[in-house]
Amino acid sequence: DNTRELSKKSVSRSNMGLPEKAFVFCCFNTNYKITCIEFDIWMRLLHKVKGSVLWLKQNNQWAENNLQKEAKLRGIDPSRLVFADNVSREDHLARHKLADLFLDTFSFNANSTATDALWGGLPLITKVGEQFVARFAASYLNAIDLPELIAKTEDGYEAIALELATNRPLLTSITDKLAKNKITTPLFDTDTYTQNLEKAFEKAYKNLKEIHFEG
Repeated sequence: DNTRELSKKSVSRSNMGLPEKAFVFCCFNTNYKITCIEFDIWMRLLHKVKGSVLWLKQNNQWAENNLQKEAKLRGIDPSRLVFADNVSREDHLARHKLADLFLDTFSFNANSTATDALWGGLPLITKVGEQFVARFAASYLNAIDLPELIAKTEDGYEAIALELATNRPLLTSITDKLAKNKITTPLFDTDTYTQNLEKAFEKAYKNLKEIHFEG
């Protein structure tokens, strides 16, 4: 939906409990999508990118406590995991600009969460999987012409994330490309999408009428 508005409210990292100058990795996926595979990678990234933090969605206190505990077991100060409260849709879209890079989950990708991030101007990296729900984000990134953010392997995913986190000019170029592609590529071309969907429905209905069922 290319008519979604971002909140005009003034928002800052300090308002969200984020350090002003740190690199902010982000994943607003529901917590149950996070497995030890992604989490291990994320903790290695926090080790390698000095002062960086991981901004996660706050689902419930049990999940928050467990994620902090697992971070500590991996040698990461639990305070480097920052949890985002639920806010209005407009405020949520707007706060994406406070992060630097969205890290997707593997077995169950970001879906509407991915389109929120991209519409909010936040680059997202993913690893393409085999099953339908592990290919959402790759589909979106192809549709917005950012295939360089799609990894085929876990090592590739980690390498892309580390490169973007330690190469600010490269990240800036990706962010600028995303801003341009939002309005020039198919992903958020709502009018064309609607027209194509209507044509598909009409074709399906026409074909259905031509089918003769035997009792």
